[in-house]
Amino acid sequence: MGPTAVSGLPPVTLILGGARSGKSAYAEAMVCAAGPGLYLATAEAGDAEMADRIRHHRARRGACWTTVEEPLDLVTALGRLAAPDRTILVDCLTLWLSNLMAAERDVALETRRLQAALADLPGPVVLVSNEVGLGLVPTTPLGRLFRDAAGRLNQAVAGIAQRVVFIAAGLPLILKEPDRP
Repeated sequence: MGPTAVSGLPPVTLILGGARSGKSAYAEAMVCAAGPGLYLATAEAGDAEMADRIRHHRARRGACWTTVEEPLDLVTALGRLAAPDRTILVDCLTLWLSNLMAAERDVALETRRLQAALADLPGPVVLVSNEVGLGLVPTTPLGRLFRDAAGRLNQAVAGIAQRVVFIAAGLPLILKEPDRP
């Protein structure tokens, strides 16, 4: 019995959108509709503004969630926490990517590890990520490197996801749906 049979969700769902587009709230509602979920948070409160964002997210979540924070070792955490009767929400891949880059980790290797892990998890996972390639071209080399790495990460996850949803102004646009028999 695969992940879909338990929760009604496909094994891997990717939710994309811009900053403050409503992607996290959409993903949270999707997971909570399927039952209690595990919130795998990748953010770190490096400054007051980020601490405020984290507080806002926590306050919105409610009783549906058990939260685990893992800023760097996402693949190991997914392997340890995934279960057939539990949906995991990863929020968000973009922050995970910035954490990897700040720690000077091999982003391409970590992306491949994530792809392999997602293909073998025993329960469904919903991943949230920013679509950063739709805006202005960053003015710094590091900004352009990050934008390009985020685009490659999103493509890699979207390639193996059964469902991909783009959120704009709080509204979902389905980009990819599970195959129908």
